[in-house]
Amino acid sequence: MRATPLTIGRTFGVAFGDGDDFLSQLGAFCALYGIRSAYIPMFLGGFRSVQLVGTCDPIDDPNAPVWSSTEYSTLEALGSGTIAWDEEDDALAPHIHIAVGLKGQSAAGRTSHLLGGSVQFISELFVVEVSDPLMTRPKFGLHKVPTLQFTQHWR
Repeated sequence: MRATPLTIGRTFGVAFGDGDDFLSQLGAFCALYGIRSAYIPMFLGGFRSVQLVGTCDPIDDPNAPVWSSTEYSTLEALGSGTIAWDEEDDALAPHIHIAVGLKGQSAAGRTSHLLGGSVQFISELFVVEVSDPLMTRPKFGLHKVPTLQFTQHWR
């Protein structure tokens, strides 16, 4: 287990508009405000389409991560996540999970890790900056899974 107190910085309300690419707009927002560590306590809205971690094939090794994606369209969503910095790639490394209801299938649900998505109408979210420690996401272990770490006193 890893745990540390967080020093909270700024809090933002953000709305992505119709047709916005969720992850690229999140990256643009973070670049604009200089955010490298944050959490998203919740977001909600509609998506034209999303790509989620998942497969319809049998999983050979249930102890290994699933890296493949499935795609769904015309849905409502509720999600949350963390934003950390990938020092190896010098890039933002969001980790977002989402629960979606498929509008055209009696709101049948899917829940998984968000790989990408295109907003339909609006997506509303709150972003809470963590000013200390820097949260990083290096890749660890046999499967090179990006794993949240805390680096003290980075500013």
